[in-house]
Amino acid sequence: MSQNTNGMDYDVLIVGAGPGGIFTAYELCQANRGLRIGVFECGNPLHARKCPIDGKKIKSCIGCRTCAIMNGFGGAGAFSDGKYNITNQFGGTLYEYVGKAEALELMRYVDQINLSHGGDGTKLYSTANTAIKKKCFENDLHLLDAQVRHLGTDKNYIVLQNLYDELKDQVDFYFSTEIDMVERLESGYALVSGQKRFTGRRCVISVGRSGSKWMESVCAALEIPTRSNRVDIGVRVELPAAVFSHLTDELYESKIVYRTKQFEDLVRTFCMNPHGVVVNENTNGIVTVNGHSYEDPALHTENTNFALLVSKHFSEPFRDSNGYGESIARLSNMLGGGVIVQRFGDLIRGRRSNVQRISESFVVPTLAAQPGDLSLVIPKRILDGIIEMIYALDKIAPGTANDDTLLYGVEVKFYNMEVEIDRNLQTKHKGLYVIGDCSGVTHSLSHASASGVYVARHILGTQA
Repeated sequence: MSQNTNGMDYDVLIVGAGPGGIFTAYELCQANRGLRIGVFECGNPLHARKCPIDGKKIKSCIGCRTCAIMNGFGGAGAFSDGKYNITNQFGGTLYEYVGKAEALELMRYVDQINLSHGGDGTKLYSTANTAIKKKCFENDLHLLDAQVRHLGTDKNYIVLQNLYDELKDQVDFYFSTEIDMVERLESGYALVSGQKRFTGRRCVISVGRSGSKWMESVCAALEIPTRSNRVDIGVRVELPAAVFSHLTDELYESKIVYRTKQFEDLVRTFCMNPHGVVVNENTNGIVTVNGHSYEDPALHTENTNFALLVSKHFSEPFRDSNGYGESIARLSNMLGGGVIVQRFGDLIRGRRSNVQRISESFVVPTLAAQPGDLSLVIPKRILDGIIEMIYALDKIAPGTANDDTLLYGVEVKFYNMEVEIDRNLQTKHKGLYVIGDCSGVTHSLSHASASGVYVARHILGTQA
């Protein structure tokens, strides 16, 4: 590595070791210019990311200082099902900044890196030109186009570990290091962490969705303009894998959108996990629900799970979309001590699920959640849309609307407010970049990773 330049500790400071931060560091290292790079992460290294919930002694979130599921090397995607969607139709609006062709090229480049670091042998699915797409149209459902690489939670872990092993001797990683503030200097930036201070000529911020509140404070302190984004609220559906097997065998991930008849709201499927498991996740102390799936057949379950989400956008005078989502999630936590699970049949009959009804269900839950009543938590308009969507999906996947289909709530996808950045993903302050999901521009592993590569190339192109 090169020596300090202009009295700075580093050439590039990177805040956050999620996909955006990882691929920024990777691409910078590939240039072999001897850049001094520091990566700062509030969570732990990959091997030390262990959630204490074991389903036996510890069954619910105990409020760890940093959530092992959400924070640490690999970011919130480290223990996801490892789906990389190569598309401009969903997952973010990176293409609005870099162009559609380049956005796809960047995502394909990331895909090749993943394959060369342990993801080889995994399948690339495609939704284009399928009979399923026609079947969806016939039932007023819309299947979005994408290529989908499924690494699986297990292979995704291997890819991340291999990337870390390649980077660790070229990059200074600071784990369990919370950054209190970002300061603008005359010739660069400083990161303040307690009594420690790190300086660099350029700074890349990639703190993910879980860093949304922190990102807001940074933008306020540095007077970086922002605008309100959306929040996605819904449930995670769990049902027998056979119900969706004709979709998942061919497509693996099917992003299906439906416009409700009653309110004309858009409801969509999200994060489909064939033969997967439902899991807890913790965002800023709020317990919500998510899903994982594995590449290894030995780790498969009998169930498939996916989210049904409704996006809510707010205009003046209310701008705190994340606060709205948090209030709903906190209500679920208050009533159920965490995540609530309910049979679909109980929901439409207006009764809460209890331990007996769940235990008698033909669908065996993969998450030990508290039986309850989601109608006491989720706003009526959103819940009505979800119910309408379940009946619509039942037309293309009969069995979706069965009484024993399980609904876990709530699932909330928090989006950072959109940070004002230019076509280089740079703020109004030269050398300060905001990428990945904390920018409000990307909402997926593939888009976040691609944004990291893009910014690294811009830094290399402008390096003195």
